[in-house]
Amino acid sequence: MLNQYPAWKYLLVITVLLVGMLYALPNLYGEDPALQVTSTRTAEVDLATQDKVQKLLTDAGIAYDSISLADARLLVRFSDTEAQLVAKDVVKKGLGRGHVVALNLAPRTPDWLVSLGAEPMYLGLDLRGGVHFLMEVDVDSAVRQAEERYIGDFRGLLRKNKVRYARVARYFNEDVDRDGLTRSGVEIKFKSAEVREEAEGLLDAEYPDLELRSDDRADGYYLLAGLDDKERREVRKLALKQNITTLRNRVNELGVSEPVIQQQGDSRIVVQLPGVQDTARAKEILGATATLEFRLADETNDVQEAVRGRVPPGLKLYPERDGGHVLLKNRVMLTGDYIIDASSGLDQQSGSPAVYITLDGKGASIFSKVTGENIKKLMAVVFIENKTETRMVDGKPVKTRRTVEEVINVARIQDQLSKRFQITGLDSTKEAHNLALLLRAGALAAPIEIIEERTIGPSLGQENIDQGFMSVIIGFVLVLAFMAIWYRGFGMVANLALALNLVVIVAVLSMLQATLTLPGIAGIVLTVGMAVDANVLIFERIREELRNGISPQTAISAGYEKAFSTIADANITTLIAAVILYGFGTGPIKGFAITLSIGIMTSMFTAIMGTRAVVNLMYGGRRVDKLSI
Repeated sequence: MLNQYPAWKYLLVITVLLVGMLYALPNLYGEDPALQVTSTRTAEVDLATQDKVQKLLTDAGIAYDSISLADARLLVRFSDTEAQLVAKDVVKKGLGRGHVVALNLAPRTPDWLVSLGAEPMYLGLDLRGGVHFLMEVDVDSAVRQAEERYIGDFRGLLRKNKVRYARVARYFNEDVDRDGLTRSGVEIKFKSAEVREEAEGLLDAEYPDLELRSDDRADGYYLLAGLDDKERREVRKLALKQNITTLRNRVNELGVSEPVIQQQGDSRIVVQLPGVQDTARAKEILGATATLEFRLADETNDVQEAVRGRVPPGLKLYPERDGGHVLLKNRVMLTGDYIIDASSGLDQQSGSPAVYITLDGKGASIFSKVTGENIKKLMAVVFIENKTETRMVDGKPVKTRRTVEEVINVARIQDQLSKRFQITGLDSTKEAHNLALLLRAGALAAPIEIIEERTIGPSLGQENIDQGFMSVIIGFVLVLAFMAIWYRGFGMVANLALALNLVVIVAVLSMLQATLTLPGIAGIVLTVGMAVDANVLIFERIREELRNGISPQTAISAGYEKAFSTIADANITTLIAAVILYGFGTGPIKGFAITLSIGIMTSMFTAIMGTRAVVNLMYGGRRVDKLSI
C-alpha cells in the first residue's frame, strides 16, 4: 500500500529522536562558578589536598556547594561568582606554589548523564570570554639549528677517520645561489680533491639523507652538505609540532579547562584560553623558557644534614618531584641543549618503562666520555624553568623572575652512553611518557612571536550568547509561523521536523564535544532557514500533483519521490561549499562550516525521512479525500 513505512524506518526515526534528546539534554542544566585545583610537578592533588581546601574555606567563612576529587583535579562549586573570587585568593594563598588554582565554570550535568557520555558542548572564546593569541613560529631557525648541529657531527666524524680538513662552517643562500647549488647548509674546505672525495664517501655513508655537492673555488676544494627539500619540510613540521606540545604543557600551568591550541598554516599556532582575562599572565607562561641538566648524584653524604643547612663543598641540594631532596655535584655532565629527540617505551630486558633519548654529535661525544668514567654511579636529570611573575606592590604591577629547579629522575648508569641511551627506574609507563614529553618539549624548538592578541570580556561573551540565542528563537518562530499559515497541517509536520533538527544538531555538537562559537551560532541560524527548503519543495510538488487531479495518496508519494533529486542537488552543493570553507578557512570560519555541514545532513534526515514518517502515520494505509496543505 502507498505511504507506509516498514517498521525499521519508524524505529530508526524514533531512535534518532531519543538519542538526540538524550545527548542534547546536558546543555539545559547550565554551569556553576567553580575553582579548579590542579598540581604542578612538585605536588599532588589528593584527599589531603581536599581536606586542606575544605579547612581553608571553612576558616574563612566561605560557603561552597560541593567539593569533589577526580582525575587528579579538585573541583569546588559555588552558588555565585563573588564567593568564587574570594575563595580563589584564599585557596591560592593557603596551598602555595605547589598547586595551580584557576577559575572555572563546571557543568551541572547529572552523574547518570555523564556516565552515558552525555556532556554539554564547549563554549568558544567569543561566548565565554578569554584571550586569543596568534603566534608566528620561526621555522627557518629550526632548519638553521639542524644545519648547525651537523657542524660538530662532521668535525667529529672526520677527526675520527683522520681525514684532514681546513674548515667546517655554515654557508648561506647568497654564497651558492649563483651556481644553482643547495640553498644553505654546511661547507667543508679541503686542500685537495682526493681528500674531499674520501670525506664525501664517509659523509654519504653516515648521512644518506643529506645532499652532497662538490664546489671547486680559487682558495680550495669545498664539499657542500645540505638538507633536501623533504628533510627541510620535516624539520619545519617537527619544530611546529614540538612548539605546540610545549605550549600545551605550559597552558596547563594556567589551569584552563578547555584551551584551544592548534596549528594554522605552515608556521602559525593559534592559542585560545577561554575564561582567562589576565593577558600578561598568559604571555608570561607561554613565553617561559626551560632547560635540562644531567648531573651526578652524591651517595656518600647525608641528605638530611644538607636539608638542615650543612651542604658539603662541591655539592648542591635539589628538590625532587615527590617532595624529597637529593644532593648533586656542581659539575654539569650535559645540558638539554644537545637533546634532539626523546620517546617513551619499554626496556627490552626487564620490560619496565623507559625513556629513549637521542643526542646530537657533540652531545654524544661529551656524554660518552663522562658516563664512561662514571659507570654504576647515580645520574640525575634536573629540570630548570625560568618563570616571570607579576605581583601587585603598592598598587603597581612589579615583575619578578625566579628559577625553578627540580630533579625529575634519578637512575644508575649501567653502561657508557653515547648518542642514544635510555633512562629506566620509572614507576609507570605514564611517568615515562611524561618524562619524554618534558625532555622533548622542555624548551621551544623554534622561537615564537605573538603577532596578534585579543581579549574578550565575560560580559561581552554573555551578550553574544543572549543575542545569538535570540536570533535563533526569532528565526525559528518566524519560520514556524510561515509554515503553519501557508501549509497548514503539513506545515505543522515540517515545524515538528524543524524542532527535531535543532535538537539533533545540538546533540551532535555535544557528542563530538565541539566548541560552539558565534559563527557557529550563525551557521545554526542559517540552518533554521534552510531546513524547511526541502519541505517547501516537497509540499509544492504535492500541491502541483493535486491540481493535476491525482489522488491524495499518490500525490504524497509523487511529491516526495520527484522532489528528492532537487533537494539532494541543492544540499550537496551547499555541503561542498561548507567543506571548502572548512578546508581553507581559519578558526571562526571553520566553526561556521562545521555547524552548517551538520545542519545540512541532519535537515536532510528530518525533512525527508522524519516528515515522511509522520505523514505516513497521519494519512497512510487509509482512504483520504483531502489533504491539509
